[in-house]
Amino acid sequence: MSIPLSIAAGFCACVSAAGNLQALAGAALLARFRRTERNAEDGLKLSDRSWPPVTVLKPLHGNEPLLEEALDSVFTQDYPDFQIVFGVQDADDTALPVIERLRTRYPHVPVSVVIDPREHGPNRKVGNLLNMYGKARHDVLVISDSDIHVSPGYLKHVVTSLEEPGTGLVTTLYAGRPAEGSLVQQIGACQINHNFLPGVMMSRFLGRQDCLGATMALRRQVLEEIGGLEALVHHVADDAELGQLVRARGETIAIAPSLTHTTVGEHTLSDLLAHELRWGRTVKNVAPVGYGLSAIQLPLFWAVTAVLFRPNAWWTWFLLALTWLVRAFGSSIVDRATSCPLPAAILLLPVRDWLSAAIMVGSARGSRVAWRGRTVHIARRKRNSASGATSLQADATHRSVRS
Repeated sequence: MSIPLSIAAGFCACVSAAGNLQALAGAALLARFRRTERNAEDGLKLSDRSWPPVTVLKPLHGNEPLLEEALDSVFTQDYPDFQIVFGVQDADDTALPVIERLRTRYPHVPVSVVIDPREHGPNRKVGNLLNMYGKARHDVLVISDSDIHVSPGYLKHVVTSLEEPGTGLVTTLYAGRPAEGSLVQQIGACQINHNFLPGVMMSRFLGRQDCLGATMALRRQVLEEIGGLEALVHHVADDAELGQLVRARGETIAIAPSLTHTTVGEHTLSDLLAHELRWGRTVKNVAPVGYGLSAIQLPLFWAVTAVLFRPNAWWTWFLLALTWLVRAFGSSIVDRATSCPLPAAILLLPVRDWLSAAIMVGSARGSRVAWRGRTVHIARRKRNSASGATSLQADATHRSVRS
């Protein structure tokens, strides 16, 4: 039995080493991205160009942790002409008092509030956007999640990227920001900052063009030519579907040089894991091969597994110690780049990797997720394009129940 166990341990060691290289490369690319962002910021300060008017669409669902702070960052944009459209589907939504406080604080910012219960399909966020769309005055549309914190130059960076020739859609990177700094929230932010972000940077470096749903900016004409928001309402992964539709037009997806931050507000580990399971099952159904290959982003999981296969071998323990050191070093680079230090999470990196591995296993076997107050069932569906290519989409069935 020692030979098979040694082979298994050796395989795990190789995957762990590859994961370490990927994590370090992704961290270095992220640091370079932030330097590019600072240079772009300096360029904007020297620019005296004119800016097209912009409508920011903000679908809301309840008073989330740090909601007022996140929305405040949109009201304080260094941009000459922009409108904000908020949408809720319940007249008693607890986000409405937050909006009113901000409207009072910034009376010069044009704001529209839409209260409309119509859902249009299983994706309640897109249904909300459909209700809001009629209030959008301008041709440049920026769809931004409610929990996203942005810098004052965010809209200028997004619009500048959208005006690049051949660009049809602009998105932004996002880092996790713990709402209260609790251990659970740091562990959640760790998954975003130390696993997801370096992975996104590497995939972008290798040529992938993914739309990250935190920001989706495009022109009204492009949106209407791909079928409007109605083309997205039956897809849980509306960002991935929008990206596919834009790329099918022969246009590119740009990443604006403006790092945003998303609030990690879960208070319990069970809430955090339920959120990550929903995300994992959605991604797995959109891109199952890519999701499976992302297991390389868990080098400490593979290093610990190597120790479990060969606990009496000195080299497996050396591998574990070295991997932990490399992961901590790469994570510290990411923390500096994102301005989000996660000291407790770095100490628990092996736990974080094992939790992520458990999420991947759970994602592989299920299709049922809790999402915005209901349970939806994600199913894979194949669609043949004109060229005969096959793509995967995540569709929510209409069978749903209130939680």
